[in-house]
Amino acid sequence: MASPDRAEAATEENGAASASAASGGAKAWLPLIVMIVLMPALAFAMTNFVIIPKLQKGLGGGSTTTASAASGEAGAKGKKEGAAAGAKKEAVALNKLLVNVAGTMGARYLLVSLSVVGSGADFKTKMEEHDAQLRDMAQGALRTKTIADLEKPTAQNLIRNELISGFNNILGDNTVDEIYFPEFAIQ
Repeated sequence: MASPDRAEAATEENGAASASAASGGAKAWLPLIVMIVLMPALAFAMTNFVIIPKLQKGLGGGSTTTASAASGEAGAKGKKEGAAAGAKKEAVALNKLLVNVAGTMGARYLLVSLSVVGSGADFKTKMEEHDAQLRDMAQGALRTKTIADLEKPTAQNLIRNELISGFNNILGDNTVDEIYFPEFAIQ
């Protein structure tokens, strides 16, 4: 038989073990509880203060006050230039520019029609005089694009900016204001 001292020591040991198991069990759940509470808060903060501002900066969409101020400045500048030139905006079409897409070994092509909008008293005349140069520049810029480049969501805007810059280099004095794509097909 076990002595009473041993029985008493065993009882104390069992009580201490169950007490430590109960406290150890709550301690084991603490990290899970903290994660359940903190993860949604952390996700919310990262989305609103890190990811969305980076996306807006990357897409060129700043805050509305900055964007409206910039458009107000651009509008005022455009009005001054338009009033100084005393000319209305005119559009000239460059139809059916057909180029092979880069990296496809001639298997795929891009068909684009452009509507070039500009201001100036002799805009149409300049466009007609430099038609061959403008077509060559546009085709050269378009033929460097790969399928991956063309499938990006911002592809048309990038191409538009590249063409406006190139056309203005040929025509001079920021003659081209905007370019539209009535036709843009990848085959």
